Amino acid sequence: MSFITGLLLIDAPASALNNLGAISGSATENAVGVKYIPTREGAYPYVSAQAFRYWLRSALERNPAWKPAPIFREKKIAYTDANPIRYWDDDLLGYMRAPSKKAEAASARAESGLVDEATPTAETVTRVSPFRVSTLVSIAPVRLVNDFGTMSRHEGNPVPHEHQFYRTTMQGLFSLDLHAAGTFNYIFRTGYLNLDEPRLKEAREKGLEHLDGEKAYRLPQEERLQRVAALLDGLARLEGGAKQTLHYTDVSPDVVFLAVTRGGNHIFGHIFGAQAGRASLDIAALKETLRVHADDLLSDVYVGWVRGFLNAEREKLETALQDGPLSEWRGRLHIAHSREAFAALSEALKQNPQWMA
Repeated sequence: MSFITGLLLIDAPASALNNLGAISGSATENAVGVKYIPTREGAYPYVSAQAFRYWLRSALERNPAWKPAPIFREKKIAYTDANPIRYWDDDLLGYMRAPSKKAEAASARAESGLVDEATPTAETVTRVSPFRVSTLVSIAPVRLVNDFGTMSRHEGNPVPHEHQFYRTTMQGLFSLDLHAAGTFNYIFRTGYLNLDEPRLKEAREKGLEHLDGEKAYRLPQEERLQRVAALLDGLARLEGGAKQTLHYTDVSPDVVFLAVTRGGNHIFGHIFGAQAGRASLDIAALKETLRVHADDLLSDVYVGWVRGFLNAEREKLETALQDGPLSEWRGRLHIAHSREAFAALSEALKQNPQWMA
């Protein structure tokens, strides 16, 4: 099976992208801390995978072509329509939904105004997300900054408040199972019963391709490619993060390494290290991973690198590619802006439909 395999770096020059809430024992009552991993070397700020997926969903929903699933809310639970045939996020980002006969469930669907569109649910349906993402973690340990401020636009004593922020580069990994995109199983197994009887009926009525050996139905190739291309475009246009009013961090990827690979193991996970607290590309590690995984690389390697970010590291890669240790990959490793790299991979997918098999 084929996978889109990607690594991304996000520049966080003075940021607090994912907060943990109040800091206990702080000097002020209104003190907000950031999420970080404590180690002997220091604090590694991170952004949870849940937060990253929220950024991605928000970016995707700004695309007029994207078809998001409606969300229904009961007292203690919320769920999407769980219909991957109709809704692109249910397809690519997965879901879990159980049948409910509670009055509040019917009321929730009625309040949404989507009663006629809501898919009846006869069995608990679940779908493992074809899109996977790691936690975004600082490339190096940092010293967290405690910023003290006051609210003083009123009569009387000012109200003190405090929050943490940091300066770092975040690294994350992601993967998309191209076979699973637009392919829906009806196997009675957790994560693989994507379609119950009402959804199976819809798949048959819409003439989806039946994969008898897999117990699955599949969307037409063109529609599958549309959905994948929209997902890649959303990754290129990421927006989000906490404390944007105060820190305004651009979270769109500053560096990406992208390829279509055979198998889901990540090949780019160790090509960046840190020197003096800054991200550093390890050319020897990149050369080794390209050599070892050459047979698993189905596509060219698309590198997106925004000029102005770690220019010396980009020049190091360009030099290695021209007349250095990576020269044998000249013509198969392409360097452009990050958005252009995502677009180039989308175009390569259209030209190579066999990768979606």
